[in-house]
Amino acid sequence: MINYPGGIKVNAPAPKEKKEKKHIESAANRGMGFETDINDTNAYYLEKGLALIYKRPTPINIVKVDYTKGAKITHAYFEHQSTTDYNGVYKGHYVDFEAKSTQSKTSFPLSNIAPQQIEHLRNVKKHGGIAFFLINCYALGEVYMLDAEFVCDFYEEKPRKSIPFSLIKEKGHLVKEAYRPRFDYLPLIDEVFLK
Repeated sequence: MINYPGGIKVNAPAPKEKKEKKHIESAANRGMGFETDINDTNAYYLEKGLALIYKRPTPINIVKVDYTKGAKITHAYFEHQSTTDYNGVYKGHYVDFEAKSTQSKTSFPLSNIAPQQIEHLRNVKKHGGIAFFLINCYALGEVYMLDAEFVCDFYEEKPRKSIPFSLIKEKGHLVKEAYRPRFDYLPLIDEVFLK
């Protein structure tokens, strides 16, 4: 009962039950979160003068822009297929890598890798660059660095449609996770590629 001025009494409606909304994170959003963490890690490396590694922009060609409410791209297309997510320089060495995420509890699907990424990373290795994959295994709560040569060989030989986590743990290197940098992969570059 609500007492209003002037003696008017009104029955207040019963509070409605709030339905609990379940937040379902899409694969794209999971990837974006991982990408954000890597971007933050790379910003830390740059700030500390350790490495210069950037997210490679997706090449698009803008066809039409709507200027009625600011500038909004309404029509665009990819100029060509993108290669890998990140590239840069560390200790005088060219570094190129792809970041991938999976929700699977048992393996990393090869379908997450595009053929042009394999070709690109093979060329990086061929010319003496450092090439690898960072694979975020959400179900395990772990991120692994895998040499691109191993992943490319597995992809081309296709002994199966996915790389089992047991093999990722055996062939890969666990990336140290912390507050800052979030995923500290530079020590693994030293250990795996520059020893």
